[in-house]
Amino acid sequence: MTVFFSYILLGLSLAAPIGPINAAQLDHGIKHGFFHSWFVGLGAMLADGLFMLLIFFGVVHFLEIPFMQTFLWLFGFFVLIYTGIESLIHSAKIDTRNERNNEPLIKSFLTGFFMSLLNPLSILFWLGIYGSVLTTTVKQYGQEQLLLYSSAIFIGLFIWDITMAGISSTFKKYFATKFLKLLSIISGLSLIGFGIYFGYQGIKALF
Repeated sequence: MTVFFSYILLGLSLAAPIGPINAAQLDHGIKHGFFHSWFVGLGAMLADGLFMLLIFFGVVHFLEIPFMQTFLWLFGFFVLIYTGIESLIHSAKIDTRNERNNEPLIKSFLTGFFMSLLNPLSILFWLGIYGSVLTTTVKQYGQEQLLLYSSAIFIGLFIWDITMAGISSTFKKYFATKFLKLLSIISGLSLIGFGIYFGYQGIKALF
């Protein structure tokens, strides 16, 4: 049981570092509330699950082809820049008195999914982390424990997803509109910053 909880903590630690997904969750939570922020995280979790399956079946090596990496960097650049600019544009429309959620939940879900799926760092990250988890788990506990400990990692990711959704929607409920607009602008700028980094890496890989 101690080992199971250690894998849950691993999932939490994998999700916790500030990156595009956390910035997007914060932004969606401020603008639209708990469920939109949560669905951004659920979309990212689905992409993480696909990476874990690809690593498990060894298909992920296809994604190490230079052409594929360049494509992912550049497409990720587009997704992040678009989302960041959209965040900046809509930051002016934040109003804590307006509780209507105009954005469909599926859009929030797809935002998280494609942000994570088109992030080459996610591929390398999961290849390094989950690849080593696979090796260690099979060696120490056998293949029959692999599904159990993989699910523990997912539980950790899910807990962090709920936590971020709760934090961002709490901001919406208790903080003044001006402060929320500032947070939304910061989130948008951070997404654009990540996008510029992706674009730089894509151009460097291209030339």
